Amino acid sequence: MAYKRSGGGLATTRQAAKFLGVSVLSGVVLAGIALPATGAIGLSAKGTVADFNALPGELKRPPLSQATKILDANGGLIATVYSRDRTSVPLSDINPTMQQAIVAIEDSRYWQHGAIDVKGILRALNTNAASGGVSQGASTLTQQYVKNVFIEEAGDDPDKVAQATQQTIGRKIKELKYAIQVEKELGKKQILENYLNITFFGEQAYGIQAAAQRYFSTDAKDLTLDEAAMLAGIVQSPTHYDPLTYPKEAIERRNTVLKRMAELGDITRAQATEAQAKPLGLKPSTPKNGCITAVSGAGFFCDYVRETFLNNPVFGKTREERAKRWTTGGMTIKTTLDPQAQQSVQASINKHVYQTDQVATAVTLVQPGTGKIVAMGQSRPYGFGQNETQINYSVDQSMGGGRGFQSGSTFKPITAAAAIDGGTDPNTVYPSPYSMPYPSPVNTCGKPWVNTDGSTLSNEDKSEVGPMNMQKATALSVNTYYVQLISDIGVCPVTTMAGKMGVHRADGNRLAQVPSITLGTQEVSPLTMAAAYATFANHGVYCTPIAIESITDANGKSLPVPQSSCTQAMSDKTAATLNTLLKGVVEDGTGKQAGLSDRDSAGKTGTTDSRYAAWFVGYTSNMAGAVWVGSPTKNLSMTNITIGGVYHDKVFGADTPGPIWKDAMSGALTGTPAGTLPTVPLASSNPPGGNQSPSPNPGNPGGDQGKGKGHGHGNPFPWPTFSLPPGLLGGGQNGGN
Repeated sequence: MAYKRSGGGLATTRQAAKFLGVSVLSGVVLAGIALPATGAIGLSAKGTVADFNALPGELKRPPLSQATKILDANGGLIATVYSRDRTSVPLSDINPTMQQAIVAIEDSRYWQHGAIDVKGILRALNTNAASGGVSQGASTLTQQYVKNVFIEEAGDDPDKVAQATQQTIGRKIKELKYAIQVEKELGKKQILENYLNITFFGEQAYGIQAAAQRYFSTDAKDLTLDEAAMLAGIVQSPTHYDPLTYPKEAIERRNTVLKRMAELGDITRAQATEAQAKPLGLKPSTPKNGCITAVSGAGFFCDYVRETFLNNPVFGKTREERAKRWTTGGMTIKTTLDPQAQQSVQASINKHVYQTDQVATAVTLVQPGTGKIVAMGQSRPYGFGQNETQINYSVDQSMGGGRGFQSGSTFKPITAAAAIDGGTDPNTVYPSPYSMPYPSPVNTCGKPWVNTDGSTLSNEDKSEVGPMNMQKATALSVNTYYVQLISDIGVCPVTTMAGKMGVHRADGNRLAQVPSITLGTQEVSPLTMAAAYATFANHGVYCTPIAIESITDANGKSLPVPQSSCTQAMSDKTAATLNTLLKGVVEDGTGKQAGLSDRDSAGKTGTTDSRYAAWFVGYTSNMAGAVWVGSPTKNLSMTNITIGGVYHDKVFGADTPGPIWKDAMSGALTGTPAGTLPTVPLASSNPPGGNQSPSPNPGNPGGDQGKGKGHGHGNPFPWPTFSLPPGLLGGGQNGGN
C-alpha cells in the first residue's frame, strides 16, 4: 500500500487556525458541526480559543486492555480472562485490504489531510446547513482514535464513559488539540495501527484481531476482501450493523464499503461486484472469558490466581492499582497447577461426590518444599447456576472462600508436633478414659482457661479407653488422650506451632486459646491444612502456598511474582516422629481406606460435631493434600445420607474423604518417584496394663470414626479417675476419626 504523508507541524497548525476561523464564522466551535450553534450553549469564540490554548499538549495513552492468559505449569491454557476481548497486533499482521477498507469508509482522505480535514469540515457544514439539522460529521480517523483513547481510559466506569463520549464543544476542543499532537508524534501508519487495535467492533470484540476471531474464526492478516469490508462497516454502529443480529443491515453496510473502495480505486468495480454477491460467510467463535471457562474444573484455582494478584503488594501498592493492572490485562500468567494432578483431583471428586448431592467436597494438593499448589477442585462447579457456586471452599475468606470449616481430629497432629518439639516423649502414656471433664485450669498464652461450666468430652466409641501412648491415641484418634496432652503442655505451644505451620482461621480471626482447639474446633480451609501437613513431609520446614510461577506483560517483559517463604517450623526429628505416628493411621488406624499401596503415605482423619464436616489430610514424600466433605452452610448433619450414590448411616473421615484422597493422590502421583518418609522407632503402641475405667459421667459422644476395638491392657500407673474442677473451655467437642 502506498502511504502519503501529511504536511507536517506547520501545515497542521495552519489547518487548525483555518478550522477555528471557519467554525467561529459558522456559529460552531471546532468539530461542533454535530451540535447546535454556540449561542445556544453560551460559549464565545474568544473563550473557545482560550480553552484550546489552555489544554495540555500531550495525550496520555493508557495501555490497551487486553486478554490475559492463565496457563498451567506445562504451558497449557487454563482460561482467558479480560475486561475487553482484545489482542493487539502490529500493522504488518493486519491485511492491507482491511486497512484500505477502514480508511475508505471512515476517512477516505486520511493519507492527504493532517489531524483535521478542512475540506471534510466545509462539506459537512454545507450539508448540515442545507438540511437545517445535523446529518453529517467530520471527525477524522485520528480524531476518532483520540476519542477511543478517552473511552479506553474511562474503562468500565459508566460515568467516565459518558464524559468521554458526550457531544460537547469542550470535548471536541480537547479531541482536536490531542489529534494534532498525535499526528506529529506518531505519524499516519502508527495511528492507523493504534486505531485498528483500539476500536470496538461489537460482540465484546475490541480491536481487529478479536473481531476477525469473533466473526470469522480467523486472524486479521488472513481476512478476505468481503470479510474486511464487513468489519470496516461495523465500526460506525456496532449494534445496528451487528451481523449476528442484523445480517441484512450488515450486508447492506458491507456493500456500501465495497462500493466506496471501488470509487477510491482501492479495488476494481469487478472485485466489488464479486464481493457484494457473496453471503456474509460468518464463522463465529463464542467468546470464552473468565474463570468460568477454565478447563478440568480449575475455575476456582483460576479465581485464586486472580485473588492472589489483587491481594499481593508485589503487583501494586494499593488494591486499586492492582485492580487496574489486572483489568488492563495483556499478561501471560504461568501457574503452578499440574494438569495431571488437576485432572486426577477432578476425576476423584466426580466419582465420589455428585454435583447434586446435599453436601460438597473440596480438594487441594500442594508440593512439599516449594509450596506450589498443584491442584484445586470441588464438587460444585464454578458458576451461577443451580448447584454451582463462586465460593472457593478450598481457601480463606479473603481469597474468595467462605469462613472455613472445623477441622476435627486433623488438628491433633499439630498438638503432637508442639508437644514433641517441646520435649514431650511420644511414648508418654495417659489414662485416656472414654469420657472426662475438660481439665482445668489450662495454661494459655495469656490468662489460664478454667472449666467453669463442667464441660466434658468423650471418645467416639466406649471401647476407646487407655491407658495408651501417643502412637495408639493418634491411630485411633482418641479425644481424651489429646485433651490430657494439651492440658499438660498448655494451649500456647499448640497455637504457636500452628502459626509456624501456617494454620490460621479462614475468617481472619485469631485461633482461640482453648483446650478444645486440639479437637479441631477452629474453622480453617483445605489449602491451609494441606500446606501444614506438607511440613511433616519436608523435614519440618513449612513453605507458604504459591500459585504463580511467572508473569510476562503484553510486551514480553517479566514481572515480579510472590515467592514461597520456607521456615523451620519444627525439628527434623519431630517431623520424622510425626511421620511415624501418621503412617500408623493409614496402616493400622482410622485411615486405612486412604493408604497408598505403592509408596509411603501418612495422614489423619477428622470428623466434627454433628458431622457437619469430615476430613482426610495426608501426604507422601512429594505431595500433600487435604479433602473436606460437608455442608457448606454447616447446617446439615451427615447421617442417613447418600453421597456419590453411596448410602451412609454416618459419615466418617475415613469412609468418604479418605477414598477421595486416595484416588486423587494416586492419579496425581502416577509416573513420579515413590520416595520414602523418614521415621523414628517408637515403643509399642500397646503399653501393658488394664483398661482405664471410664468416667461415671460419659458426656456426649463425639469424635469421628468409631472403629476402635478395645485392647485389654492393665494400668500400672497410679493415676486416679479424673474428677477435675469445672471451667469454661469454649468451643464444641470435635475430634475423633
